[in-house]
Amino acid sequence: MDVAGDPEGPRPPGGDGPPGSARETPSRLSREQLFVLISAGSLNLGSMMSYSILGPFFPKEAEKKKASNTVIGMIFGCYALSQLLASLVFGKCLVHIGAKFMFVAGLFVSGGVTILFGLLDQVPEGPIFIAMCFLVRVADAISFAAGITASFAILAKTFPNNVGTVLGSLEIFSGLGLVLGPPLGGLLYQSFGYEVPFILLGGITLLMVPLNMCILPNYESNPGNPSFWKLITLPKVALISFVINSLSACFGFLDPTLSLFVLEKFNLPAGHVGLVFLGLALSYAISSPLFGLLSDKMPHLRKWFLVLGNLTTAVCYMLLGPAPVLHIKSQLWLLVLILVINGISAGMSIIPTFPEILSCAYENGFEEGLSTLALVSGLFSAMWSVGAIVGPTLGGFLYEKIGFEWAAAIQGLWALTSGLMMGLFYLLEYSRRRRRVKVPNTLGTEAERTALLSDEIKP
Repeated sequence: MDVAGDPEGPRPPGGDGPPGSARETPSRLSREQLFVLISAGSLNLGSMMSYSILGPFFPKEAEKKKASNTVIGMIFGCYALSQLLASLVFGKCLVHIGAKFMFVAGLFVSGGVTILFGLLDQVPEGPIFIAMCFLVRVADAISFAAGITASFAILAKTFPNNVGTVLGSLEIFSGLGLVLGPPLGGLLYQSFGYEVPFILLGGITLLMVPLNMCILPNYESNPGNPSFWKLITLPKVALISFVINSLSACFGFLDPTLSLFVLEKFNLPAGHVGLVFLGLALSYAISSPLFGLLSDKMPHLRKWFLVLGNLTTAVCYMLLGPAPVLHIKSQLWLLVLILVINGISAGMSIIPTFPEILSCAYENGFEEGLSTLALVSGLFSAMWSVGAIVGPTLGGFLYEKIGFEWAAAIQGLWALTSGLMMGLFYLLEYSRRRRRVKVPNTLGTEAERTALLSDEIKP
């Protein structure tokens, strides 16, 4: 049976309902499901390459155009802020715009602005160049927000009982994009100049537009009116959003700090610094499908993944430097090992968040349809963007003031706090459930005693 074609709509993914309440998952992918995976995978790969391709050479080119380091940082930072605002809007409006149209339009705009970014070296230096950089970067962020919000909603609609598995598997393409973007961009820049990396990547993205117009299913949905405020004020959703913030901030913290620390501490050649990041990206990409599969097959493990993943991430950031209070000598092999463990713990924590928010929304009366899926998709993207703004900003400031070792330890406190709060919430939730179970049992026992007494009184 085709999961996507069930007229009853998706159930809470991997819910904790009684046996037999969930639909059987087909052993083989349908044609429609395969096409959705191809579309979402190509979006993840292309968007992450477009995001990461700037790193090796854009700052140097921007300096030639009279852009200061502060302005260059703002050009990078405006991406996350724009994505935050756009995700909230698209999550609310997706059912009115249409998931397929939003996905394809996001791809089209992304390809176009990527090519435009490659033409910025022709723009006069100074304020005009800086303004165009901001304009193109913001447009790229908005297009990515449209594509990824639609992608999450379509995936959850197509794979209602396997959301974690599918999202985890697609993180392989995100990881590949982040890994391949910088070296490929640097190689093309050295060989052909500034324009070619952007024109090539943008052209490939534009070629994906007609392909996705043909293969991506068009889901019809009755426009609902789900409340974003009602969703975010649910205690469990608010805490999971804080978890997403903390993990995104931990990733973002490394962008402006880790390469500087490695160059200063270990005197590595600049070309080898990217290999240090490779341990984090690959371990995250490889472990994410496993944790996605486990979170779907055994939903009760999600709470453990969220708590243990955050606590492990906190320990990793204490050891990145390591923190001076630990009196452990900083060594390159230890740094790479900690980054690998951090990638695994990040996959453990991040992948269960989407299905957990979705299940919580359904349990609290949100309708099972595309409108709720879009709202949860927008919330996830927005909360990730918050961390992507705060992490690099706070990390750069702390690195400058107190050094990498203490800055990383302080960053780890964010993950520690979110992990402990999540663990406390689950303990309270478990306690409330036990009390609710005991009350009916007590009432039943009293009723039986009353019946027995009345029988004894009868002559």
